[in-house]
Amino acid sequence: MTSESSDAQRRPRVRPWHGIMVATALPLRDDLSIDYDAYGEHVAWLIASGCDGVVPNGSLGEYQTLTDDERARVVRAAVDAAGDGARVMPGVSAYGSAESRRWAEQAAEAGAGSVLLLPPSAYRAQDSAVRAHYAEVARAGLPVVAYNNPYDTKVDLTPALLAQLHRDGSIVAVKEFSGDVRRAYEIAEVSPELDLLIGADDVLLELALAGAVGWIAGYPNALPAASVALYGAATAGDLTTALPLYKSLHPLLRWDSKVEFVQAIKLSMDLVGRPGGPVRPPRLALAGEAEAAVRAATEKALAEGLQ
Repeated sequence: MTSESSDAQRRPRVRPWHGIMVATALPLRDDLSIDYDAYGEHVAWLIASGCDGVVPNGSLGEYQTLTDDERARVVRAAVDAAGDGARVMPGVSAYGSAESRRWAEQAAEAGAGSVLLLPPSAYRAQDSAVRAHYAEVARAGLPVVAYNNPYDTKVDLTPALLAQLHRDGSIVAVKEFSGDVRRAYEIAEVSPELDLLIGADDVLLELALAGAVGWIAGYPNALPAASVALYGAATAGDLTTALPLYKSLHPLLRWDSKVEFVQAIKLSMDLVGRPGGPVRPPRLALAGEAEAAVRAATEKALAEGLQ
C-alpha cells in the first residue's frame, strides 16, 4: 500500500461504519488467556493493510466466552491500537437490553465511533420488543448498527422492521447476514437512507453490486490485501477485477457462513502467520475433513499470491 493510500485510509470518515470493518478474531495463548499485545498489533496491522476499522467483541471475537473485564479491555485495546476511536465498532450484544446499553456506554467512554447490536436473543422477540431494545441501546449516544442474523437469534430483522427502527432513530445501518441478497433491494426501497453493510463474506460481490456501503468482514483477518482489492473492485462495479478474485477467494469466504467460522478463520490466520491461536470452549478446534478443507483453500490462495 502506498503512503498516499495509507493517508487516505486515515482521513476521518463522516460515517465511521462505512468501508471494511473487520470483525476481529481474538488471539489466545495456549492456556486460553487473551494475548492483548498480539491483539493490538493485529488491529494496527489490519488498518495499515488498508482496512477501515475493526469490530471487537463480535461472534468472531468469541465475546460470549469473555469475562466483563476481558470484554471491556478488548475494546480499550482496539481503540488504542486503531489510533482513532471512530474506526472501532464494538459489538454490544447481550441477553438484556440494560446490559447491552451498559456495553454501549462503555464503548462511548473508550472513544469508539459506533456499535454493533443483535436483536434480543434470549427468546423469539416480537417487533415491539425489538424496537424497545434498540431504542434503549441508542440512548447511550453512539450510532447503532443493527445485526440481522436470524439463524442464531431466531429474530428476523425484516426490511419492514428495519425501516421502522430507522424511523425510530434507533439505527443507522444494518449488517445483513440473512444470506438473501434480494433483501438489499427491498431495504433500499422501504428505507433508502438506511446504510446496507455486507454481513457475510460469501455474498460480498452480490451485496456490493446491490449498493452496500460497508463490509463487516471476517477473512481480512487472514488475507487483508486481497480482501481490500476485492471490496474496492466490487463496490466500483469492476467485474473484470472482482469476479475472478471472488471466485479464487470463495472457498475461504464461504466458511464465514458456517458453524465453524471462528475456527476456520483462526486456522487461516495461523497458516499465514497471523496470531490466531486456539478457541475457547465449547468450541473445539477443527479436525478431519473441515481442517483439511480450510488448510487446502488457504494454501491455494497463498500459492496464487493472495495475501
